[in-house]
Amino acid sequence: MSLTEDPTLRIDEQDHSLGSPHASVTIVEYGEFECPHCGRAHFQLKSLRDRLEELDARFVWRHFARDEVHPYSIRAAVAAEAAGAQGKFWAMHDRLFEHQHSLEYDDLRVHASMVGIDVERFLADMRDETHLDVVRGHGSDAVARGITSTPTFFINDRHYKGDYRLDDLVRAIEDARG
Repeated sequence: MSLTEDPTLRIDEQDHSLGSPHASVTIVEYGEFECPHCGRAHFQLKSLRDRLEELDARFVWRHFARDEVHPYSIRAAVAAEAAGAQGKFWAMHDRLFEHQHSLEYDDLRVHASMVGIDVERFLADMRDETHLDVVRGHGSDAVARGITSTPTFFINDRHYKGDYRLDDLVRAIEDARG
């Protein structure tokens, strides 16, 4: 399957998104919390997320967690989902990227506390297969789309091959908006 265009790329309830669902441009990132490239992109994307309304854009995150590439990848993704069960997905998302080298279970407990969630519930949710199923589902979707690396971006269903610098992403959004 070509990464150039995938008309079946649809956003559903398992996706985490920011911005209006009616925005004219949707950016989808397939990423993982331990990936150093995703970590560098995170700071650019965080700035982009602050401009979503102005850009008439929506940002969507999907996991492409692969322990064979980064050993704490799946664990970190499940932690984000478990935080999301308490309404703190984005807070945990940001915290994990800002502490990429601290992804042991004890670290995740600290991260949960720092984002202000019920730590005991978080730890129980970490063991909930539902969250692992979401992570695996996103990963299977990525593989089916032919994605082999992170971060990988789609802008309005088209594979974005440009740089993840803020200026480049803004230009790509403006181009997609027409």
